[in-house]
Amino acid sequence: MEAEVLILFREYQEYAVFLSVLINIIIAILGVIPSFFITGANILFFGFWNGILVSILGEAIGALVAFTLYRKGFKKLIKNRLEKYPKLIRLTELEGKKAFFSVLSLRLMPFMPSGLVTFAASIGKMSTINFTFASSLGKLPALLFEGFSVYQIAQSSLKGKLFLLILGLIILWFNFRSKTK
Repeated sequence: MEAEVLILFREYQEYAVFLSVLINIIIAILGVIPSFFITGANILFFGFWNGILVSILGEAIGALVAFTLYRKGFKKLIKNRLEKYPKLIRLTELEGKKAFFSVLSLRLMPFMPSGLVTFAASIGKMSTINFTFASSLGKLPALLFEGFSVYQIAQSSLKGKLFLLILGLIILWFNFRSKTK
């Protein structure tokens, strides 16, 4: 998928930022497609820091659009999807600082489905502004990690590949450890 996005960016260079944001909006609305491929395409096309900035912009706008759409029309459908995630059900009841820090912490969790966090926040009492800031701030570490990973792989540096290997092993260890408890 990343290769197709890069071809699209090269073909329509003057619209590449807009296309990236649009793809992020679609991913956020769908709520089930991971966005790492668009982050990778942004890094490869725009460079590391500009790619990160475009990714942050796309993720923030995408989350805001999805939040607004979900809040307007998908409440019944969303409530059924949340039953498997008690932390997300609690999020629907929170307001103010508690809601802000809940979204922030859920965004920091690597295996928490992003779309479900948006769903839960949208049907709850959380304000749009709090959601936008908490969501964007919480996504920063993941975007930086994804960006660094893609950049290091693209640069074929041994340091980057070793970092990814060690990080992957740590994640596997934590995942294995949590499943055996």
